[in-house]
Amino acid sequence: MSDETTNGAVAPAAEAAGPAFTVEKIYVKDVSFEAPGAPAVFAENVQPELQLNLNQRVQRLGENAFEVVLGVTLTCKAGDKTAYVAEVQQAGIFGLIGLEPQAVDVLLGTQCPNILFPYVRQLVSDLVQAGGFPPFFLQPINFEALYAESLRQRTQGGEASLANSEPAGNA
Repeated sequence: MSDETTNGAVAPAAEAAGPAFTVEKIYVKDVSFEAPGAPAVFAENVQPELQLNLNQRVQRLGENAFEVVLGVTLTCKAGDKTAYVAEVQQAGIFGLIGLEPQAVDVLLGTQCPNILFPYVRQLVSDLVQAGGFPPFFLQPINFEALYAESLRQRTQGGEASLANSEPAGNA
């Protein structure tokens, strides 16, 4: 029996290592900030109204690699005018090896967005402040509850799991 060595270290066999969940890369996929009513909106003396839209996409990149994109769109209106719109798509590439399909689905729907959320939160906050507006901090999000609701809807609609999407790209 011979083991491969890399830089003098013995590389463990993939099968012997057992199940694994890894964060391969975290990156900003898309970001946008618009303040269409500036500078007039700064003089408005109305209570702003905020609308938050959250979405998540999962794409299979290979046998054991997935891209998860957590998207947030924050729209602030002052009266009938849009004060600002901040859009962030924070992405990550995650490795999931040796796990049952149900476990992969749960990790993609809960742990991956939980890992991405602090990055989204910071970026949205920085964009809003850089735009000249008071700080905005996204409140914590219960991704487990969102996943449970998504699972319920997928079960009713007969849709496939997050992990069973077709491969795309070359990862």
